[in-house]
Amino acid sequence: MNEDIDAINRMRAITISREYGSGGGEIAARLAKRLGWHLIDHAIVEGVASEMGTSTLEAEAHDEYTEGIVSRVLSSMQYLYPTYMVSAPAGALLSDEDYHSAVNKIVRAAAVSGHVVIVGRASQVILAELRDVLRVRIIAPFEKRVAYVMQREGVDQRAAESRIHMKDHDRARYLQMEYHQKSEDVHLYDIVLNTSLLDLESAVEVICLTLQLKAKGLSTKTGELGPAAGQSRYAGQLEDFRPLAS
Repeated sequence: MNEDIDAINRMRAITISREYGSGGGEIAARLAKRLGWHLIDHAIVEGVASEMGTSTLEAEAHDEYTEGIVSRVLSSMQYLYPTYMVSAPAGALLSDEDYHSAVNKIVRAAAVSGHVVIVGRASQVILAELRDVLRVRIIAPFEKRVAYVMQREGVDQRAAESRIHMKDHDRARYLQMEYHQKSEDVHLYDIVLNTSLLDLESAVEVICLTLQLKAKGLSTKTGELGPAAGQSRYAGQLEDFRPLAS
């Protein structure tokens, strides 16, 4: 499929929320490569851990659900996005409120920089008010996710199942505790894709098409969008509704 580059360039970001083992991370990486956009995912956590002199294990222990290295992340983001980030003292102890604020600043700074694919980190909620952001959710049945984790991570079925349960729980708890949202709420997303029906490359194709369509709608007022746009009244009396009780 040939992308409409002019339309795509009007979009700021794509957020990828994913069930663990659904292939969402791989889809995000392929999508970023195809579009030539910057990928914001766990690789950023690893890069920050290296830059700030802590272990990846320590960084991973805090990613998406607890405090820890956020002050150091902010310092690193000051380097990556100096125009949009403010300095934060490295090693400072952060309260829950500080942590919540820090995550918001990191995600918003990435979006302001433009043309980014952001994986997780509650980005679908943080950037919800921005029309030039496409919000995507990737899902798959549990047994398909188990097979994916076994194949990709080289673990047995029991270990794969345990890892999926742990990751899903941590991510859901993070979103609920920090943002009072549920990741399975379909209204948080522009599109939800099931990778038991689509291979990963086809999922990338669908997202690219949806990105173009949303970009073309930016010039239309929000009140003029929706399923009623361009539709006329049904002809005749609808037969599948009972009359309203008086």
